Amino acid sequence: MRHQSVSATSRPPIVVLCGSTKFWEQFTEAAVYETVAGRIVLAPGCNLKQPHPLWADPAQADRLKRVLDDLHLRKIDLADEVLVVNPGGYIGASTSREIDYARSIGKPIRYTHPEEPAG
Repeated sequence: MRHQSVSATSRPPIVVLCGSTKFWEQFTEAAVYETVAGRIVLAPGCNLKQPHPLWADPAQADRLKRVLDDLHLRKIDLADEVLVVNPGGYIGASTSREIDYARSIGKPIRYTHPEEPAG
């Protein structure tokens, strides 16, 4: 693991974590490693797969998912690079769209599990 040296006048690199929130624990672990490496970490702020009063109503959950998906694209805009959290090589439809978007705007992309086949 490389540690980035940051001077008082430079900004640390920003990495955005993408992937399925079913891997919430792996997101947390990736955020720890990226932070210790000296990067600013952007990531999903909530997990719609876990129960919560804010998205208990299915209609509200659907609307919120669309809002959060768009918000995540804006995080990709802000980031210097993307880290895809993909245990087992899993990449779902939403993550595929995020990867396609990141590529379309020229963002470098890394994977937590690059050696595993995509699914």
